[in-house]
Amino acid sequence: MAIGWQQIQIHQAATVSAPVTVKLSGWGSDPIEQKLLKQVLKDFEGKHPGIKVKYEVISDQYMDVIKTRLVGEAAPDVFYLDALEAPFLMSQNVLEALDVYITPEFDLSDFEENLINSFKHDNHIYGLPKDYSTLALFYNKKAFTATGFSFNNPPTTWDELRSYSKQLTVDKNQDGRIDQYGYGVIPELARQAYKITAFGGQLVDENGYAAFASEAGLKGLQLVVEQYQKERSSAQKSDVGTNSGSEMFGQGKVAMVIEGNWAIPFLKETFPQLEFATAEVPTINNKKGTMVFTVAYVMNKQSQHKNEAWQLISYLTGKEGMEKWTGTGFALPTRKSVAQKLGYDKDPLRSPFLAGVDYAMPWQAGKYPAAIMNSFDNYFVSALLGQQPLQQAMQRSQQEANKLIKAME
Repeated sequence: MAIGWQQIQIHQAATVSAPVTVKLSGWGSDPIEQKLLKQVLKDFEGKHPGIKVKYEVISDQYMDVIKTRLVGEAAPDVFYLDALEAPFLMSQNVLEALDVYITPEFDLSDFEENLINSFKHDNHIYGLPKDYSTLALFYNKKAFTATGFSFNNPPTTWDELRSYSKQLTVDKNQDGRIDQYGYGVIPELARQAYKITAFGGQLVDENGYAAFASEAGLKGLQLVVEQYQKERSSAQKSDVGTNSGSEMFGQGKVAMVIEGNWAIPFLKETFPQLEFATAEVPTINNKKGTMVFTVAYVMNKQSQHKNEAWQLISYLTGKEGMEKWTGTGFALPTRKSVAQKLGYDKDPLRSPFLAGVDYAMPWQAGKYPAAIMNSFDNYFVSALLGQQPLQQAMQRSQQEANKLIKAME
């Protein structure tokens, strides 16, 4: 009997000391990012010996997989949530509200308010943003100098950008073909939404329906169409045989482009000889504007390990964990104190991105963003190419998007 009792005690001790496993899911990304995240998670486990993190990469159809698992009560304890997808999930009662876990020591006020607001619903916070990027103007220093511009004086208004673009558009070989366009345009809604609001338009109305085809909304988009069609000083990536805005800029096909912070490490690594600078996005209608893209850590409401899940979230979005995560510069910290500690507010290349976060438009489009985004992208490209008038294209796009939304409600 003594031996049996001793075995029971050993079993109980093992049970008590066995670490809790918290499941974390995210999407696939750059191998360097994956390696860094695994190191940060290892650091977390070192400080929390009672918790193990099982990290899973969902490389394809991320949100479809997450939604399916949430319905089947098989979702991870903690997972990435893009601000674009947040309004729908926050309305479905599947996320744990984080308010009750947040203590004064966590210092919520340290976060950029514009980013926290993207994950608020019914006065509750459902996600803590792990990093972000706004958009900024990238410009080629050598192209500026060759045209007679000072690279210390980038365009600050959209009218100036168009004027610069005309002079930066050159036929280097005098063969009738444009070798360098002044500006690289990316027609997707994610890069055009702030232009819709510049003259008082809105992307969606208070009921979540597409509303971008208003007269005010079209004014901002008309600037893009005029530059592309009439002035011919801008080009899409398909016009110059590249795969992205960063690539057409890096290859010298365009002298200016509006891109995210992620373009900085890409350009430095892929085009090390390129001399470039960044600036805030030029104003439109005397208003500053840009987009902000952010991703949060959220907790599954059905998690069986909520306290441990919170410890993971609070470490990853706390000052120490965030400094480790954003210290290499490929992502910007959502905490103001971390950005200052890392010197990003003084960094010539990154400071324009930080400057834009207060006035940026969050990349959100109601509860059914895919319907709005896909419809806009298809029709706006047709307007840009001159296949149909802008007003007609946008009205058709809006009608199509709202038809899809009504079918999903």
